[in-house]
Amino acid sequence: MKCDYHLHSEYSDDSSTPMRSQAEQAVRLGLDELCFTDHVDYGVKFDHYDPRSLTHLANVDYSRYFAEIEEVRQEFADRLTIRAGLEFGVQTHTIPDYERLYSKYNDELDFILLSIHEIDDMELWGHEYQRGKSQAEYTRGYYEELLKIVQSYHDYSVLAHLDLIARYDGRDAYPFAKVRDIVAEILRTAIDDGKGIELNTSSWRYGLADTTPCREILRLYLELGGEILTLGSDAHNPGYLGAHMDEAREILLGLGYRSFCTFENMAPIFHTL
Repeated sequence: MKCDYHLHSEYSDDSSTPMRSQAEQAVRLGLDELCFTDHVDYGVKFDHYDPRSLTHLANVDYSRYFAEIEEVRQEFADRLTIRAGLEFGVQTHTIPDYERLYSKYNDELDFILLSIHEIDDMELWGHEYQRGKSQAEYTRGYYEELLKIVQSYHDYSVLAHLDLIARYDGRDAYPFAKVRDIVAEILRTAIDDGKGIELNTSSWRYGLADTTPCREILRLYLELGGEILTLGSDAHNPGYLGAHMDEAREILLGLGYRSFCTFENMAPIFHTL
């Protein structure tokens, strides 16, 4: 089974790639399955029908999004399995927005990535959240926010790029030992809730020194009894679709993993690595 469970199309504000282009590339690469996971980031973005979206970035146009996934699914039905997902960029104060969204569209969804892209409506990628804080403060603060979220929010499948704060840290790697306790609590909470994590292969693209999440987190998840894991490239254009999946599988096998998951109707399906 070859798949990619983290990819974006023109329905994400940071991509201009048509869905069909991603599907066509998946067929060229010999993938069996993919799942679209376009961005929803309440707090800093607004739904397309909200007047505020005229002056701010907009979330997915949901009705068009799910309709086009179905069109592409039918068009490629004999060559590729296509699942419908979203990437929820959750913050503690936006949890009610995601609860309402999931309640409205849960019948359409196969899979949901849970991410943190902002804290207190301050972006991580632009270092707005990190500004004025020590490395210890913003690193610990990121994991504290994630712990609060997984303790309160349950409508998701896996935790995406769990140590994303490391991608946007221009300093030497923060010692994992200093956050191991809170990361373990996050993972235990997710495992008890029947949720998983992903191995996001964008670490190769960004030239990071370790995987995303790092090997320590991948190893810890397995030690704590975690079983649900997905593979995703985080591709915003076809050139990155399915990238570095073979290397990712080898790393996982070396850590002791023996399976990975795809999803249908929010339920995991296990496959041998």
